[in-house]
Amino acid sequence: MPSTRRHLLKTAAAAATLLSTGRELHPQAQQPKLKFLIAGGHPGDPEYGCGGTIARLTTAGHDAVLLYLNEGAWQTPAPIRTAEARKACDILRARPTWAGQTDNRSIVDEAHFAAFQKIIEAEKPDAVFTHWPIDNHPDHRAITSLLHEAWNRLKCPFPIYYYEVSSGDDTLQFPAPTHFIDITPVADTKKAACTAHASQNPGYFYDLQDSVARFRGLESGHTRAEAFVLLTRSPYDVLPRAGLSSVV
Repeated sequence: MPSTRRHLLKTAAAAATLLSTGRELHPQAQQPKLKFLIAGGHPGDPEYGCGGTIARLTTAGHDAVLLYLNEGAWQTPAPIRTAEARKACDILRARPTWAGQTDNRSIVDEAHFAAFQKIIEAEKPDAVFTHWPIDNHPDHRAITSLLHEAWNRLKCPFPIYYYEVSSGDDTLQFPAPTHFIDITPVADTKKAACTAHASQNPGYFYDLQDSVARFRGLESGHTRAEAFVLLTRSPYDVLPRAGLSSVV
């Protein structure tokens, strides 16, 4: 994991450039490309929680990797769930990967801390999104715990942003957001990525999550938005606090 002072300064400088442009960043523009890792308990969690932000980032030319703790094969066979995840990632222009745990049987111990750290070191992200640590589902809490321990052991090399999934139903006590990302331009892309998980009753869950996006839009002056909380010990910040226009 590139955790040297030189790397931190270089990435922070890239973030500052993105934040100061004040214009749309297109893939062909000569601007720094960042790599975002989005961690989720199951296929579908990153898509529902921050699929709009992922779509905006990848459209702008940044890289995105969706890291699922498990294959989501609790009541649906793994081949179906992983195929749905790959389809959703294709829609978002992202790459899927898995941490190899079992749905509803997540383990947080020294062996899994070490294994998860190796995944993070191999991916070398510039920024990470993950579940808010107070979530009803144990797999959501587990991946955030694994990530936070890896981050500590690697000496906090990148910023961590927490996202919400169906606040009040799954995510609990999500605090006042530090960032709002306008997802109005990519609302259809997010919906397509969420409904790609066809085996998981996407109509119900998308409507639930969309109500959260519309509420966050009201808070931030947009039709739809996604909210994030930046971990205070993060070494730098790559997302502007007044929208995403200067990043993508």
